[in-house]
Amino acid sequence: MKGLKRNVIKILVALVIYAAILAIGVSLLLHIAGLNDGLSGNKKSNISVVATTFPGYDFARAIVGTDNAKMLLKPGGEAHTYEPTPADIRAIQESDLFIYTGGDSDAWVENLLKTIDRKKTTIVKLMDLVKTKDEETVEGMENNDESSEPEADEHVWTSPKNAITIMQKLNAIVDKIDKSGKSKYDQNASKYEKEIAKTDEEFRKIVDSGKRREIVVGDRFPLRYFTDEYGLKYYAAFPGCSEQTEASSETIAFLTRKVKEDKIPVVLKMELSKGNIAETIADETGSKVLEFNSAHNISQKDFDAGVTYVNIMKRNENIMREALN
Repeated sequence: MKGLKRNVIKILVALVIYAAILAIGVSLLLHIAGLNDGLSGNKKSNISVVATTFPGYDFARAIVGTDNAKMLLKPGGEAHTYEPTPADIRAIQESDLFIYTGGDSDAWVENLLKTIDRKKTTIVKLMDLVKTKDEETVEGMENNDESSEPEADEHVWTSPKNAITIMQKLNAIVDKIDKSGKSKYDQNASKYEKEIAKTDEEFRKIVDSGKRREIVVGDRFPLRYFTDEYGLKYYAAFPGCSEQTEASSETIAFLTRKVKEDKIPVVLKMELSKGNIAETIADETGSKVLEFNSAHNISQKDFDAGVTYVNIMKRNENIMREALN
């Protein structure tokens, strides 16, 4: 009986020793993994960023990393009709940096700003980071807005030059919030700015070598900063932030006539649009319908694949190459 007890005690002691060795091993492995993360630059940053729409989210994640950035607008969703959930509001209030666009699509933000502790959360409005332009109504465009005051166009990022400026200013803001990560943030931002600069160079080559400098958009027009940057003339159905989706017969007739008279080979539609107006014009003129992505939002498929602003602008390079030739 005593021998049995001794054997049981020996077994228990062996198990305790084994458990202790296992725990030490796991701890050591975790420590090594932590060191590797730090050396590889994959260690999670000490900052959390929440952005209302894709541009702010994409620029932020390029600086701080995808794991530290969150986009409120669902991929494929309409920014102009978005309403925050209680969870969204809580995420904003608990973030270190909150980025919103400004303009019509983020009108809901103004009331929310009163509830944010600015000692904890830094608030950035993208439209404040660059010089804005007013939306304009060009010949043939519908505009049922009764407001007498022109509104600033919120789609500031559609100019790659503006996107670089936004990146630089966001980088400086992030550096102040998390000084410990400055070196990494600066490196990440610089890399992405160079990628954006390459798209700017390519667009200039495409425009300079194109047969024409005119585009027709059978849709809303969120591209004023883009067309102004590259000296392009445009005609479109609606202004950039219009909620209209169906154009009058007069507007369609005008755009159809323009396509025929100026021999425009491509009618553009915007991302996530059904493209009905563009298709109608194309049917009447024999032109091709292509999608230009303003990067205001992206599809769920693209979001899941990690598509970036730079990826989108590279796609747009091909679109513009065909539209201007």
